Amino acid sequence: MELALRSVAPIGAVLGEGPVWHDAALWFVDIKRQRIYRFDPAGGALREWEAPGEVGWVLPRSSGGMIAGLDSGLHSFDPVSGQFAHLFDPERHLPGNRLNDATTDAQGRIWFGSMDNAEQDATGRLYRADAQGGTDSGLAPVVITNGPAIAPDGGTLYHTDTLGRTVWRVVLNDDGTLEAPTVFCEIAPGEGHPDGSTIDSEGCVWVALFGGWGVRRYDPAGTLIETVAFPVANVTKIAFGGADLRTAYATTARKGLSEQDLHSQPLAGNLFAFDAGVAGLPVHPAQL
Repeated sequence: MELALRSVAPIGAVLGEGPVWHDAALWFVDIKRQRIYRFDPAGGALREWEAPGEVGWVLPRSSGGMIAGLDSGLHSFDPVSGQFAHLFDPERHLPGNRLNDATTDAQGRIWFGSMDNAEQDATGRLYRADAQGGTDSGLAPVVITNGPAIAPDGGTLYHTDTLGRTVWRVVLNDDGTLEAPTVFCEIAPGEGHPDGSTIDSEGCVWVALFGGWGVRRYDPAGTLIETVAFPVANVTKIAFGGADLRTAYATTARKGLSEQDLHSQPLAGNLFAFDAGVAGLPVHPAQL
C-alpha cells in the first residue's frame, strides 16, 4: 500500500524504538545512544534526555512522570527534572540482558520483555509488573522478546519471538495469568524479522519488520490484509497519535546497515508518520 509517508524527525537513530503517544506528543527512544525523545508534531519541537543506560521504552505513569525500561531494570523518569530513580530489576542474575519492548493493559499493568544484548542466547523473558512488583509471565524464553501488545477487549496478548520470526497469540486472563500460546503469524525467511507490534481500534495487529522494509497489518485471525512500504529497511515499531489517534508514527534504525546501505537509505533511523486510515487505542498509564 502506498501512503504519504513523511520523515518528521531526522535523528538518524542507531536503534529507534518504543514509540508511545502521551501528553499530545510522541515519545520514543534510541536504545544504543541511551536517549529518550519527545516529538511535538504541532510545532515540530524535539526534546531529548540522556538515560543512565540502554533504554528500551518509556510509558506514562498514573501518578505522574514516566516509567522507563533499561538494561538495569525499571526506573521512574521525571521529564521535568530529567532524573531517574531505580525501582527494581527482575534480571540481576543476567547482566548480559536488557529490557526491550513493553505495553500496558487496562489495569495499568506493564507487560515487558527482555533479551540477550548479544542476540545469541535464549535468555529473554516476558514479565508482568504491577504495584506488587514484577512477575515472570511463564512463557518460554527466547533470544529477543518483542512487541507485547494487547487486544481491545483485554483478553488476548500478542508476544513476539523476533529471531524465531513468530508472533504468538496468548489468552490473557483477568488475573494476569496466561494460557498456552498459539501461532498468530510467521514471517518467512528473507522478509525481515518481526519487531514491535501495535493494535488498532479494530483489533488488527500492526507488525514492524526489521530488515523487511515496512509494516504489516494482520486481522484478528492472523490474515495479512495490508502492507505499508518504507524507504528504509529497519522499521522497529509504530504508535498511533494525534488528536484522533489516526496518525501512525514509526521508529526506525540504522543498526546493522553498511556504509553502502546508509548511502542508499539516507532516512534510516528517522521518525516517520503516515495516515493509518484507522484509529489506534489510547495508552493506559502504568500503575506502579
